[in-house]
Amino acid sequence: MTEPLLEARDLTKNYGTVEALRGASFTAYPGEVVSLIGDNGAGKSTLVKCLCGVEQPTGGTVLFDGKPLTLNSPNDARDRGIETVFQDLAVAPDLDPAANMFLGREILKPGLLGRLGVLDKKAMRRQAVEHFTRFGATLQSIDVPIAALSGGQRQSVAVARSVAWASKLVFMDEPTAALGVVQRERVLDVIKRVRDEGIAVVLISHNMPEVLSVSDRVEVLRLGRRVARFKAAETTVEELVGAMTGALSQEDAA
Repeated sequence: MTEPLLEARDLTKNYGTVEALRGASFTAYPGEVVSLIGDNGAGKSTLVKCLCGVEQPTGGTVLFDGKPLTLNSPNDARDRGIETVFQDLAVAPDLDPAANMFLGREILKPGLLGRLGVLDKKAMRRQAVEHFTRFGATLQSIDVPIAALSGGQRQSVAVARSVAWASKLVFMDEPTAALGVVQRERVLDVIKRVRDEGIAVVLISHNMPEVLSVSDRVEVLRLGRRVARFKAAETTVEELVGAMTGALSQEDAA
């Protein structure tokens, strides 16, 4: 296997007296889907927030392309080609899907109008439609606010936006949670296509069959630490659940 794209070593994260991460480690390689699983409270979302710039770890080391990495904001992560689909989607409800797609990356009109800050809404709309079509986001309308779309459609916009801009790595925190069967399969297909383009995908999910169907590897967190790693093709749902709950020891899982 190639050198890790992203590596977290012994990360800690404290919120006052609460230890959310207790020496958590994690590794993602280029061109793979690695799932991060664990029971509620295991530290999955906290770890992802520390790795995409939303939070700063209390201690430990993060390496990206073999070099120490410090992220002070999600913009720092985006500048390095790291995108995230957050569990709460992080979309702007009053803006339409195209505006959400280009939020923070707005296209300006050429010439003087652009220098005055006038947006090229037609160009953004056209490119947004291309992105949504490419990534299987079926929307009832692209001209209505996100708040007027169904939960599944909002989820599709968030997924399409992240994978459209990711050049190195994309985190997906429960990306299929609000989706129906057809939309879920489309998202899983998108994940595989992104992986095949050489981009690392980190999937956080409670759906174990889904994890095994799309992942190359699985890493397990429990009580703020990584307790097991598996090759997806060589494990079972029972083994994953055993590692999550502690019924399977670290030695058994190694």
